[in-house]
Amino acid sequence: MSSRRPFPFFSLLWSLVLVAVGSASLYLTYEFVIKPRQAMLDQIAEQKTAISQLEQDNQKLETYLKLLKHFERRARIEVLSQTPDAKGGLLTTLRITEIDDAGKPVSAARDVSLPGQEFYFDALVIKFEDHFVEENDPLKGRALMIFRRVYSNTMKPQEGVVMDAEGREPEVYAGQKAPNDFERGLWKQFWELANNEDLARQKGIRAIHGDAPYMRMEPGKVYEIHLRATGEITITPGAAVTGVPAPVAK
Repeated sequence: MSSRRPFPFFSLLWSLVLVAVGSASLYLTYEFVIKPRQAMLDQIAEQKTAISQLEQDNQKLETYLKLLKHFERRARIEVLSQTPDAKGGLLTTLRITEIDDAGKPVSAARDVSLPGQEFYFDALVIKFEDHFVEENDPLKGRALMIFRRVYSNTMKPQEGVVMDAEGREPEVYAGQKAPNDFERGLWKQFWELANNEDLARQKGIRAIHGDAPYMRMEPGKVYEIHLRATGEITITPGAAVTGVPAPVAK
């Protein structure tokens, strides 16, 4: 008789079942545990990146909004008098005083008498790229302005009273900080930069031009001209004159 043992079909079947169960268990573990966990980790990483970017954008926005409230130059315009002139018009006397953020004079006041009632405050403005402003760059983090001249609607612009000398840094800037070669060079090259896009871009300039806001002024009122760090020039509504007059330039 044959002494061969019977083929272990049952053991083989059981082994196959165990292999199948193990494979199924691995598959289920990957699909329902590992894969979702990895997806969740990837999602968390993406959210952290997005949050970090939002925080950076928020910081830039906060800096920009803060700069929107910061004035680089301020001037107080007091209307001392308005009287009829020989031609039947009005002769208006203005007192112009550069002031700091607290409203204190930073230079001697200057009185000018001009015909008319509407006055233009002619300026040259240099505005730098936004990212320099947002980063508060030491050289390009604020707009620059020359307060060029004042004239009325009854005058030719070239007949106006000159305030800042064209082509050099305004004295009020020199009084607030040490002059630097970069800014002096910009004022010397102003019109060249204004007409050379490539050269302006090399200097980080996004806009360079003249600006002349104007106001119809009434006697006994005081107005303020503001240059914001971002480059906007504004004139405040007239208010009653108060306070002690600043010393007048001779």
